[in-house]
Amino acid sequence: MKIYNIILFMNYKTWSFDGICLEVKNLSKNFGNINALNNVSFNINSGEIVGLLGPNGSGKTTLIKIITGLINNYEGNVLVYGSKVGTTTKKCTAYLPDGNFIPPSWSVFRCISYFADFFDDFDKTKSISLLKDCDISLNSQFKTLSKGTKEKLQLILTLSRKAGLYIFDEPIAGVDPVARDLIFKLILENYNKDASVLISTHLISSVESILSSAVFIKYGEIIEFDSITNLKDRFDGKDLESIFKELF
Repeated sequence: MKIYNIILFMNYKTWSFDGICLEVKNLSKNFGNINALNNVSFNINSGEIVGLLGPNGSGKTTLIKIITGLINNYEGNVLVYGSKVGTTTKKCTAYLPDGNFIPPSWSVFRCISYFADFFDDFDKTKSISLLKDCDISLNSQFKTLSKGTKEKLQLILTLSRKAGLYIFDEPIAGVDPVARDLIFKLILENYNKDASVLISTHLISSVESILSSAVFIKYGEIIEFDSITNLKDRFDGKDLESIFKELF
């Protein structure tokens, strides 16, 4: 994925990150004869960390691409802080896709400079501090970094924005358990606490401890959406991974 595909930027608006962060209403999306999303509806309040859970092909990435404005031909409504998804909402949405988005030849320093130029809410000082904490050199080229370090760099770039909605698509896929723990620690300690977080992942046991709610999606439809506490109560105290296995 090229870097310009995740530059969610432009238009200036004073945002108040409270109330309902994300509203998805009767959302449907077809790709030819394939029904990727079917009448999906749910809300996420400010300050929530929500898991988007489902098997491959369930519609998670399609949903994320609609929320971030990368897909704009669909039925239904998607609102971010009351505004329809588009140029305006991209201003307050920070998105980490499930693949590398930085050109291989770019240095870490060039990545920082690029984000600082493009995003009005990007905190360059914070990003450099986090890079230092993670022992990532500003002079390193992206292509020379390990997979785990690439993940950390891209996460740091995303978290260094003071966004209202952070969306992470498989942020821990393919990294070792130690790197996973560090990535979740980075998310918990560095996202804008007035904002909301939507995390799509297959590694449910790893993410459960940081979630406030979970959305379960199957064949493009929401089959469960509730707080983690309520889900455990309704499923006889089972953990989230066991609930997932029961549902799917």
